[in-house]
Amino acid sequence: MGLTSALVLLAVVWFMLFLIILPIRVQTQGDLKEILPGTHAGAPEHHHLKRKAFWTTVIALAIWAVLCGIILSGWITVDGIEQFMGGNPAAAANGTGG
Repeated sequence: MGLTSALVLLAVVWFMLFLIILPIRVQTQGDLKEILPGTHAGAPEHHHLKRKAFWTTVIALAIWAVLCGIILSGWITVDGIEQFMGGNPAAAANGTGG
C-alpha cells in the first residue's frame, strides 16, 4: 500500500465514522424549547463539533492502523477477495477477466 492509498483509506474511515458520530448528543431547539422563528424545531442548538471531530480522529486513527496492519501483513489480498466473491483469481491475475 502506498502513501496515497493509506491517506485515502484514512479519509474514508474518518468521514464514515464522523457521519456515524455526528448525530450523537445533539441538542435541538425543540429539545430546549427555544425555537427561533423561521427555524425548524429539529435545528441543532448545541452540536459539540470540536469534541466530535477530535474523538472521530482518535477512533479513526485506531481503526486505520488496524486496517493498514491487515493490508500490509498480506492477511487479506485482492486475489483472496476475488476468490471469496466467487471469481477466478488466475484470470484476474493475467488480465483476461473473470
